[in-house]
Amino acid sequence: MNVRPSHALGLSLAGAQIAYGLDAPRPPWMTRAIVALYLTTSTVDAIEQRGARGAAVVAAAGGIGFGAELLGVHTGKPFGPYDYSGQLGPKVAGVPLMAGAAWALLARPSRMTGRLAAGGRGRPAAVVAAAAGLTAWDVFLDPRMVREGYWNWPGGGRYEGIPATNYLGWLATGVAIFAAAELIDPADDPLAPATGSAVDGPERGGDGALGLYAWTWIGEIIANVLLWKRPKVAVAGGLSMGLLAVPALLARWRAGRR
Repeated sequence: MNVRPSHALGLSLAGAQIAYGLDAPRPPWMTRAIVALYLTTSTVDAIEQRGARGAAVVAAAGGIGFGAELLGVHTGKPFGPYDYSGQLGPKVAGVPLMAGAAWALLARPSRMTGRLAAGGRGRPAAVVAAAAGLTAWDVFLDPRMVREGYWNWPGGGRYEGIPATNYLGWLATGVAIFAAAELIDPADDPLAPATGSAVDGPERGGDGALGLYAWTWIGEIIANVLLWKRPKVAVAGGLSMGLLAVPALLARWRAGRR
């Protein structure tokens, strides 16, 4: 196996996230550090596998997501009325710069997972699947961030105080992100040989991204059940992310057996 910088970063991320889950209360600097490390890991993996096109997809995800946040904070669309506290650091027009990072860090993991889950159903299906995978992560993320005061929903909502419009907004923004990704790098195939691997070697180009998605899914379930005592969030988020993670992992397993 060709050991790359993204592998070391991934192990560091896993260790940092475990420490983050165990620490209570968690200071804002720790949350910002986790986001930065996750973004770095995901970006390095994208560059290793796809070069400049991989970096461009990550940047586009951050830019489109940040633009959607600007629209959301000032108009209430497409997510519904909400606002940020100052805990995520410096803001531009009311939106923390870190918000763009949150959209970017899971972009390629969601895309590779969505492509595997969609199988041979075509690019539109893969775009929607990737957008659904990204949205599913927010079923875990939003309740925790609201609970810890990073942003708030003045009107509340039925799911942990969060309205359904938030998830519709995430899905719409995700579709825009992954449609852009198809234009930037249409050839990014999760089952193509990984950089530096033999053509018939065991590692594939999407393995790092899929691993990040699967780790996030499993880690969030464990943390919400055992550490944070949020079984409702564990079930809702686990089922949501699992709808993409399980078929994607099965597709990768079947490909490995061929």
